[in-house]
Amino acid sequence: MGHLATKKDILLAEDDTEDVLIFETALNDLEIPYILRHAENGDALFILLKDRVPYILFLDINMPCKDGVNCIVEIRKNREYDRLPVVMYTSIINEKTIDECYQNGANLYLAKAYTLTALRQNLKKIFDIDWNSYLHYPPRNNFVLS
Repeated sequence: MGHLATKKDILLAEDDTEDVLIFETALNDLEIPYILRHAENGDALFILLKDRVPYILFLDINMPCKDGVNCIVEIRKNREYDRLPVVMYTSIINEKTIDECYQNGANLYLAKAYTLTALRQNLKKIFDIDWNSYLHYPPRNNFVLS
């Protein structure tokens, strides 16, 4: 028998409460054991990161205090977060922003889904990656999950 899976420590930086609820609903449906911590802005995010480095970070782009692009730049400057997978989680779909996130070291770009099913499928893809064994930087054409 396999040992009980340790809970995945997931950090979601997102200022929209409704989006947080949708995200959590999709996570629940996946039936992976997790702890979800939530930062409602860029400043709160860095406080939570200092507290402990999560298994994975989902990072919204439009946030008060510091936007997601500034956050990823700051995260990648800090050696402590070298092994932290960062998934941009956003409703912004434009090449300039996508390129910026890619060049600054985000691991994946997840557009906010219109349906719970789509979000669930994408989260499943993300959690199927074994982030602990390698840091996954896909080629630019696989960077955006659709």
